[in-house]
Amino acid sequence: MSRLVEQGAPGGYGALDDGAGPQPAGSFPWLTAGLVDLQVNGYAGIDFNDAAITGDRLDVALAAMLADGVAVCLPTVITAEAGILEERMTALDRAVAQSRLGPVMVPGFHLEGPFLNPADGYAGCHPPAAMHAASIPQVAGLCRRLARPILLLTLAPERPGALDLARWAAGEGMLVAMGHTAAMHTDVTAAAEAGVRLSTHLGNGLPHQLHKLDNPLMAQLAEDRLFASFIADGIHLPPFALKAMIRAKGPDRSVLVTDAVSAAAAPAGLYDFAGMAIERSAEGAVRKPGHGYLAGSALQMADALRNIVRWGIADRRSALRMASANPRRLLEPGLARHNITLPPSAVAWDENLNILWSEAGRLRCEPGAG
Repeated sequence: MSRLVEQGAPGGYGALDDGAGPQPAGSFPWLTAGLVDLQVNGYAGIDFNDAAITGDRLDVALAAMLADGVAVCLPTVITAEAGILEERMTALDRAVAQSRLGPVMVPGFHLEGPFLNPADGYAGCHPPAAMHAASIPQVAGLCRRLARPILLLTLAPERPGALDLARWAAGEGMLVAMGHTAAMHTDVTAAAEAGVRLSTHLGNGLPHQLHKLDNPLMAQLAEDRLFASFIADGIHLPPFALKAMIRAKGPDRSVLVTDAVSAAAAPAGLYDFAGMAIERSAEGAVRKPGHGYLAGSALQMADALRNIVRWGIADRRSALRMASANPRRLLEPGLARHNITLPPSAVAWDENLNILWSEAGRLRCEPGAG
């Protein structure tokens, strides 16, 4: 159980560490900026791709995320037929407005699809039949129907019209990412020139077998204009592979995400995700029953940070940079475009990287209290 308390005024913590600036004086508790999750499909039993989502249900998920140190998130909506996609996004937008935590923690959304590669291995758990050529009018139409902006758009740059969409979206202030893509070196270069700045969950959304050098993974690792997000659960990527990828990108261009679904912060069992049944195993892997491909994760952001420290991939400040400063930096153009200021946030950690409390705006969450 966690307790959520409204404070008299936000902030007032003194110097906060974001992993990027000078290290503040002092040791523990370690006071840091709140964590940022650019890709979260659901949490604590709640599916963000459910057109019946309510403000109260969204608050359940956001309170659980705040308990895990996340102060800012982009609820993520995945590939669906156009009418269903619009229904899900408008329902989510409405739920944010009606919730207590949404206006504090949710500045906008991540649209992952439907302009992805439908080939086996690249599509992942996204429905290939709903994927199609990139469409500026479709995205522009969605934007007009939402009170909050689409801040992050993931597409496959090799799809027809994708580079035009990338240029338009970047011009609108969106962070444009590539993922679920078969893009080779020339495609990746063209994407970066069109304004793509992030690889979505790099190392995943790929077939199990690729050419050893000429492949989408190597091409994206080599493109210095691309940041890369990673799912550090030890399931999506083995730690040794994650270490090599973060070494290639460096701590200044690496971002931790969860890609969490409703099975995160929840026990093993069956859950719903975007109209699909998914199953969380006792080990924390999430799959469609009877299918080999992963369907999101059960990862919690604080665990992602702890994992890369424990695996010797990064020290705690570099891990924090990947979970806070770097994603904030990527969101800055979109936030500025829409005149959005993120509320003050903070997380207090003990020497074992357990969270003592976390705050977003006026709301403080104390894990294990209440």
